[in-house]
Amino acid sequence: MNIGVVIRRVRAHSGQFLLLAALTLVIALLVAGVPRVANRLADQGLREHLAAEPGARRDLTYTTRPTVGAPPASGRAADLDTFQQRMPADVRAAVAHRWYAAQTPGDLVTGPDLARGNYLVQLGLRATPGIETTGTLVEGRWPAVPPDDDAPVQVALAADVAGRFGLRVGSRLRLAAPDPQHPSTPLTVVGTFRPVDPADGSWDTLPSVLQVGEPEGDGQPFILVGAVAVAALDRLAGQGRPISFTWRYRLGADGIDVRRIDQLVDGVQRLVRASTATDTELTQGVDVPLREFSQAVTSARTLLAVIAAGVLATLAGLVVLAAALAVRRRRAEFVLIRARGGGATTGLRRSLAESLLVVPPAAGLGWLLGGLLPGAPGGTGPLAVGATVLVTLALPVATLAVPSGVVGRRDLGRLRPSARRATTEAALVLLAGLAVVLLRRRGLTPGSVDPLLVSVPALVAVAASVLALRLYPWPVRLAGRLAARTRGSVAFLGTARAGRAAAATPLVVVVLAVATAAFCAVVATGIEDTRDDVATRAVPADALIRGDRLAPDTGPALERLPGVRAATGLVDESAQRLATDAAGTDARLRDTSVLLVDGPGLARTARAAGRDVPVPGPLRDARPGDGPLPAVVSPAVAADLADAGLRSAFVTVQGQRYEFTPADTVADFPLARPNTSRYVVLPWQALPRRDGPPVPTGFLVAGDRLDAGALRQAGDEGQQRYQTGGAVTGRERPRGVAVQTWSQTRLRLGGGGANGLLAFGFTAGAVAGGVLALLAVAFTVLAGARARGEVLSRLRTLGLSRRQWRGLLLVELAPLVGVAVLTGALVGVLLPLLLTPLLGLAAFTNGTPVRVGFAPGPVAATVGLGAVALGFALAVEALNNRRMRLGEVLRLGEES
Repeated sequence: MNIGVVIRRVRAHSGQFLLLAALTLVIALLVAGVPRVANRLADQGLREHLAAEPGARRDLTYTTRPTVGAPPASGRAADLDTFQQRMPADVRAAVAHRWYAAQTPGDLVTGPDLARGNYLVQLGLRATPGIETTGTLVEGRWPAVPPDDDAPVQVALAADVAGRFGLRVGSRLRLAAPDPQHPSTPLTVVGTFRPVDPADGSWDTLPSVLQVGEPEGDGQPFILVGAVAVAALDRLAGQGRPISFTWRYRLGADGIDVRRIDQLVDGVQRLVRASTATDTELTQGVDVPLREFSQAVTSARTLLAVIAAGVLATLAGLVVLAAALAVRRRRAEFVLIRARGGGATTGLRRSLAESLLVVPPAAGLGWLLGGLLPGAPGGTGPLAVGATVLVTLALPVATLAVPSGVVGRRDLGRLRPSARRATTEAALVLLAGLAVVLLRRRGLTPGSVDPLLVSVPALVAVAASVLALRLYPWPVRLAGRLAARTRGSVAFLGTARAGRAAAATPLVVVVLAVATAAFCAVVATGIEDTRDDVATRAVPADALIRGDRLAPDTGPALERLPGVRAATGLVDESAQRLATDAAGTDARLRDTSVLLVDGPGLARTARAAGRDVPVPGPLRDARPGDGPLPAVVSPAVAADLADAGLRSAFVTVQGQRYEFTPADTVADFPLARPNTSRYVVLPWQALPRRDGPPVPTGFLVAGDRLDAGALRQAGDEGQQRYQTGGAVTGRERPRGVAVQTWSQTRLRLGGGGANGLLAFGFTAGAVAGGVLALLAVAFTVLAGARARGEVLSRLRTLGLSRRQWRGLLLVELAPLVGVAVLTGALVGVLLPLLLTPLLGLAAFTNGTPVRVGFAPGPVAATVGLGAVALGFALAVEALNNRRMRLGEVLRLGEES
C-alpha cells in the first residue's frame, strides 16, 4: 500500500487520529512513568522512615565481652572490613557508615575536683579512631600515647560533662583497680571537646560520651565515658583491665533497594543466626522498621495497582470509543469499498496501515516522556508493548464491525438488544459475581500484584453499568408518558429520545471513571477518619501528660495555663493481679492493666477538646455507695471472669484494693495501653473513702494553642511537689513527664513512611477518574451527535427556539449522564467495603482496621461531578453543532 496515500488519509481525518494518538501517548506515559514515580516516593519514604528511627534501630553492632588479655586494640580496627565482607550482598550494599571502638568497663574514679563536689562517679575509657574529625576541641588537646608506663593516661571529656562535675584541663583523677591484684590507674584530663554534629552516628555508642548517665537510685554513681588514645587501651590491657570491642554498621536508605527489602531482612537474620556460634555477638533492630515499611509499601502498591487498573481500563474504553467513533464517521467510505468489489479485509488492511502510522510513534513518545520522570524504572516494558499492540488493533477490529449493507434510521423505534448481546451482558454480570465470591473466599496472593484483585473492580463497574443502562430506560419512558400529557414538546421529545438507549453504551466508560475516582475518595476518607479515631483513642483530648505520680493540685495548676479550658486526672497501673476477696487471694487470671478515670471529668474534657469520645454510662453515672464498683472491662477480662464464675473481683490500685463488677464491655477504650487486650476501667468519682486516696499519674488537657513546654513544666513541678510534700522526701530526682498532643499523634500517623506513595495513588486516581469521566461524557455526546443534529435541524425549521433547544438537550442528556455518574459513585462506595479487608491498609492506621462508611464529602463531590459533566456535555454538543452547521446536517444526514 502506498505510504503517501496512507498519509493523505490520516491528514484527511486528522482529528480522529489525533485523538487516538493522544490516548496512546497517555497510556504509554502512565505505564512508563507511574512505576518510576512510585519507586521514587517509596525511596523517599524509606529515607524518612529510617531517619525517624533511633540509631539503635538502624545499626548492626558486633560486640565482644570484656576480656582480660585482649589482643591489641589498634589491630582490631581492620575487622571492620572483615565483618562487612562476610555480610550478604544486600546487607553489605546498604551499609552507609561504620565505626570501630574499644573500651573498658566503667570503674569508680576519684580526684580532688570530684571530691570538692562530693560526686560519686564511674568512668569508662573509650578509644574511637577518627574522633578528631567529628569533635571540636574547646580547650586543651586530644589524648596522645603516654610517654612511659608510669605517666598518667591522657583523657578527653565532653565539655558539658566536664563542666557539670567541675573538671577541667589538668584535672588529676585516679581510676580504681579492676581487682586487688592490680594497682589503680592515674588519669589526667588533657582536653575538652564538643561534637561537630551531635546527630552524627559516631556518638551513638552507649553509654554516651556526650551525656551523663544519671544514677538509678540513692547511693548509685553517675556514669561517664572519657576518650583516650588507642595505644592507651593496650597499656590498660597490660595492667589487667578487661577490654571490649565494638564494630557498628549503620544502614542507609540510599543503599537499600525498596523492591528487595525482604531479601535484606533475610540477610540480617542470617547474620544474627551465624553470630550465635562465635564469641562476637551481633545485635540489631533494623529488621523491625524494615518489615513495617515493607508491609506498608506492599499495601500501598496493591492499592496503587487497583487504582491503575481502573484508570487503564477507562483509557482502554476510551480507545474503543474513539475507534468506534472514527469508523462511524467513515462508515460510508467502507461501505463504498465493499460495494466496488473490495474484500472483507480491504478496509481492515487500510485501517491497520493508518494505525501503524499513528499509534506506535505516539506510544514511543509517551514512553520517552515517562522515562524522563525521576525514579527507578518499573520493568513495565512488556506491558507497554502489549498496550501498543492492542491500541493499534483497535481501529482495524472496529472496521470489521462495519455493516456492509444500508442501515436505516435508528431513531424511529425502540432498540432491543440482540440475543448475542444479551447473552454477553448476562455472562459479564455472572463473571463479575463469581470473581467477587472467589476473591472473598481465597483472599490475596501474597508477595505480588494479584491479577484477580486488580480485575475485580473493573468487572464490577462494567457489570453494574450494564445493569443500570438496561434498567434506566423504564423510568425514563414512564416520565415520557407523563410528559406527553403536558403542554410543550421539549419534555416529551427529550424523554422520548432519552428512553432509547442508542448512545448509552459509551457511558459504561463513564461508570468506570467515576467508580475509580469515588473509590479513591472513599478509601482516602476512611483512612483519614480511622487515623482520627486512633489519635483520639491515644489522646482523647488535646494533650495527655503521663508521669510517675503528680500532686493532686496539678489539675488546677494546668487549668491556669494560657489556653487551657479543662483538665482531668487519671491513674494508669499496669500488670495488676486480680483477687477473689479483700484478703488478696489470687484469682489465677492473667495480669491486667487498670485505669482510674473520672467519668464526668473525662466526658467534660473530651467535649471541651471537640473529640467524639463516648464515655460508657457506668463510668459517667457512678456514685459512691456500698457494694462493688461498676467497671468497664475488655472482652478478654470479661470472658476470664465468666469462665472463673466470678461476679466480682478485687484489683489493687496504688496499694489499695477495690472490688469491682463488670458493668459494661468495651473492645477499645481510650487511654488503654497499646497492644493490650486486658484492662479494667474504674470510676474515680465513685471510689470509697480510704486513708490513702489514689494519686494521679497523668492528666488529660483540653485547650487551644497549647504550649507543650509549659505543660511539661507544670507536670514536672507537680511530680516534684508530690515527692517533696509528704512526710518522707525521696532523694531521687523524678523522671520528667511525657507530653503527647493529639495533633502530634495525628501528624505521626499521616506522615512519613509509605504515606507519600499512598497519597499519590489517591490524588492521581481521583484526578484521572474525574478527567476521564468528562472525556467519556464528551465521547457519549459525540456518538449521538449526528442523529441529534438531524432532529434539532428539523425542529428548528418547525420553530424550536434556541432556549428550547438547550432544554431539549438537557432533558435528553440528564438521565444518561446522571445514571452513569450515580452508578459509578455507587460502585465506588461499595468497592471499598469489598476490598478494604484485603488491601492491608491497617499498616497506615497503626494496626487498626480501616473503617469505611458513609461520608458527605464524596457524596457532594459526586453530585458536583454530575453537574459539571452535564454542563460539559451541553458545551460539547453546542460546539459540535456550531461546527457541523445544523442546516448541512439536515441536508446531508438523510439516508434513502
